[in-house]
Amino acid sequence: MTQRTADTKDITSTEGTVDAKDTADAEKTTVVVTGARGRTGSRVARAAEAAGLAVRAASRATGFDWEDRTTWADTLRGADAAYLVHPSDVGAPGTAEAVGALAGEALGLGVRRLVLLSARGEDQALPTEEALRASGARWTVVRAAWFAQNFSEGPLAEELRRTGELVFPAGGVPEPFVDARDVAEVVVAALADGERYAGRSLTVTGPRLLTFGEAVAEIARATGRELTYRAVPAQDYGEALTGFGVPPEEAGFLTEVFGTLLDGRNAQVEDGVRQVLGREPRDFADFVREEAGAGTWKP
Repeated sequence: MTQRTADTKDITSTEGTVDAKDTADAEKTTVVVTGARGRTGSRVARAAEAAGLAVRAASRATGFDWEDRTTWADTLRGADAAYLVHPSDVGAPGTAEAVGALAGEALGLGVRRLVLLSARGEDQALPTEEALRASGARWTVVRAAWFAQNFSEGPLAEELRRTGELVFPAGGVPEPFVDARDVAEVVVAALADGERYAGRSLTVTGPRLLTFGEAVAEIARATGRELTYRAVPAQDYGEALTGFGVPPEEAGFLTEVFGTLLDGRNAQVEDGVRQVLGREPRDFADFVREEAGAGTWKP
């Protein structure tokens, strides 16, 4: 955890002059990164450090817990900005209340800028976005497409690696899979320049549309493995989740989300990455090539 404050003796030389480098370090923008060990949070932390920001990682490992409000103040106090990613889905029951409460506490502690990770096209996420807007903070919402890294990290990736098959309720609906590194860089831009991006919702996607089947086929070609995609109805997938031990209420929520989010409403490319970063987003093929080279999908 990087603290923003510094003792006077740390920035003053023995001759009584201020060391310019140490002064710059002391004046760095400090950003809290929730979910700092997660898929986006870890990448936001790295991108923020690369951009010269002071990162304060927030996770249960550092004493921060979304479900325990008594842990929030110590994490937020003295920071300038915060990246908010809830451990459950952004549209899950209770998330709006948690984000609204944390945003209010952050504002009271002087945290000026808040950036929320949301999901593109997810109606269930709208109350959480509204809770952030109502907080009075300088807010930015980053609405992301389906992460390319969902094929390389987490339960879907493990299923594909282990069984050679990906079972999911997406049918033949195309999606512009976005690289989580692009999401992280857009988030950092919003954290670093709150004036420019305050009060804006930024939608980030990859550069082209692919069905889940086409995505798996690209992975198969890159790895030389026989990999397949099998589409199932959302209700059947929800029942399978329950069988895997997912609580019924969570499985029911996910079934509802997949039933609407994957209905074709997101079958278009957006230019948020180019608008913010001034370049085209990373292509899914580049992601696949890198991960295949790293042996991600080896059985």
